[in-house]
Amino acid sequence: MNQADTAWMLISTALVLLMTPALGMFYAGFVRSKNVLNTFMMSVAALGVATVVWALVGYSLAFDTGNDFIGGLGHAFLNDVGFLPREGLTIPELVFFVFQTTFVIITAALISGAVVERMRFGAFLVFIVVWVIAVYAVLAHWVWGGGWLADLGVLDFAGGVPVEMASGFSAFAAAWVVGARKDYGRRAYLPHNALYILMGAGLLWFGWMGFNGGSGFSVGNAGVLAITNTLLTPACTLVAWFLLDYARGRKVTAVGAATAIIVGCVGITPAAGYISPMWAMALGVIAAIPSYLVITWR
Repeated sequence: MNQADTAWMLISTALVLLMTPALGMFYAGFVRSKNVLNTFMMSVAALGVATVVWALVGYSLAFDTGNDFIGGLGHAFLNDVGFLPREGLTIPELVFFVFQTTFVIITAALISGAVVERMRFGAFLVFIVVWVIAVYAVLAHWVWGGGWLADLGVLDFAGGVPVEMASGFSAFAAAWVVGARKDYGRRAYLPHNALYILMGAGLLWFGWMGFNGGSGFSVGNAGVLAITNTLLTPACTLVAWFLLDYARGRKVTAVGAATAIIVGCVGITPAAGYISPMWAMALGVIAAIPSYLVITWR
């Protein structure tokens, strides 16, 4: 047990928890004013529902010994999750559990952005329950719990598969199922508050320091490198986005700046503790180009 590592992980957990209300603010700025509260509440709902489901069964399915596809139920209802560290770690398993809980919360909340203004609140709550068990826990086990991707040597520092790929593909599937807004193609759906979007993006970037930095599970070199890269990559994405915006329309936009920050943070997450700072800066530029082109086309 290492007290310094434990203290850092408790701080990182708090930082990641902040990301969920920050995400709610980010999404709320994009919707029409009449839907702000409902949109924000979808993120708040993830704080409660995802936490309960994860504690009861999700954590066990992800991190208990099982097979290459799914974990067992040895840790269901937090059985044997206490103050002793997991193998290979220097922090209590309870701290590891809480840190992983903040991951599943933000991932469930991320999907809400694809269905805001089109899915009933009650239906979204049911969706979270099923999704945490059937999707997130499974993918987390594949990469971090001894599943088949871990056996293949897949490197995923802070959630490229269970967080970013899972939320992205799930959001695409959810949007496909619920369909377009009623007035899509007949009226413009413009962001109602760019300040919310910028504030949300800034707070997400702040929380991302714990998201990536805490994924080293210690105060060692991996965490230091991850935090450094989590500053450098989004900064380079932001500058690249400014240049692309200016080249296209001779002006930069607030919504574009906020989008660039998120693109950079997402881009560095799987590699945060693995690549050098200069390559992290290069990755920021590389991530900006296809993301900008797709958003412009869309």
